[in-house]
Amino acid sequence: MRLPLLALLAKEPAHGYELKQALEQTFGAAYPRANIGQVYVTLGRLEKAGLIEGEDVAQDGKPDKRVYAITEAGRQAVAAWFAEPTEGPRVRDDFFVKLVLAPETELADRLTLINNQRRHYLNVIRGLNRMAAEERGNRVSQLLIEGAVLHLQADLDWLERCQEDLT
Repeated sequence: MRLPLLALLAKEPAHGYELKQALEQTFGAAYPRANIGQVYVTLGRLEKAGLIEGEDVAQDGKPDKRVYAITEAGRQAVAAWFAEPTEGPRVRDDFFVKLVLAPETELADRLTLINNQRRHYLNVIRGLNRMAAEERGNRVSQLLIEGAVLHLQADLDWLERCQEDLT
């Protein structure tokens, strides 16, 4: 959550609740909802690290609110984040480790593991498709959901390959 919050603050100063709302409006239901407590804890850590500065702003008849602005160090951190590639495919896959070790333990067989995993992926895809139907107006959310579905479809293809080669 650290770097997405910094990226939002690179656009304009904001207080914690505005940042939470911006994340939710931008990414929709496809992105895990931000916990407001976690937002403020993260903002505190970013401020301590010198990546943002907070300023208390008076409000008429209400408690002051703390508005945060990004520092030059924060801008550099966001720029570095944008510049670095994101992790590629996972090579250490927990499911594959189970698949390889199961026959040696005699506690599970490979075909059962593959079928259970396949059912799980299909259920997740159904849930994502329902979410996509609810998020029709949010193109960012649609793209995030579409990417997740495509990854799961590739995982399903890979399960077929595992079944052919290992069972």
